[in-house]
Amino acid sequence: MDFTLYYRGELKSNGSPTDKHKIRRRIHAQLKDLWRHLPLSNFTRLLAPPEEYGEGSLIRRKHGFNFAPLVAEYNGHVAELSIHLLWPASPGAIITSGGDLDNRVKTLLDALKIPTELTALPPGTVPESGEDPFFCLLEDDSLVTRLTVEADRLLEPVVSTSEVVLTIRVRTKALKALIATSGMT
Repeated sequence: MDFTLYYRGELKSNGSPTDKHKIRRRIHAQLKDLWRHLPLSNFTRLLAPPEEYGEGSLIRRKHGFNFAPLVAEYNGHVAELSIHLLWPASPGAIITSGGDLDNRVKTLLDALKIPTELTALPPGTVPESGEDPFFCLLEDDSLVTRLTVEADRLLEPVVSTSEVVLTIRVRTKALKALIATSGMT
């Protein structure tokens, strides 16, 4: 399955748990909408709690949240990501000034996955209305098998020098065949 996620906002080179969760919430809203459309709308049974659907559930209970990763070890899916990053500086400046590209991409990848440690969330964070389940792209960033990043100049005024516009082209692939998820990718 191929789709594109969008983000406009701050992307810091050493993003805090608060920074990452802001991104995570923006991505959640887009993925929640994606699950309303084919082919995912045929697989909403996978979003049932584990006690109702058993091991086939995609729900991962962590830190008071019911996370629903689209790409998970259970369903045998992996993701290829192609990121187009627009930045308010000349091409190449993202590497030489204002923070390195690697750490910004790491901040983004952390925001796309289920937080592994409680400290990866802002203190006291609980699900808000419409965040149960909380949709995320990845169960773990180790499920990314291909990653490309293209950086270019953002040709609009910005509020902050760490403001970016991202499009994230996602391609999911099934590494193993499961009857429960056949046709999902």
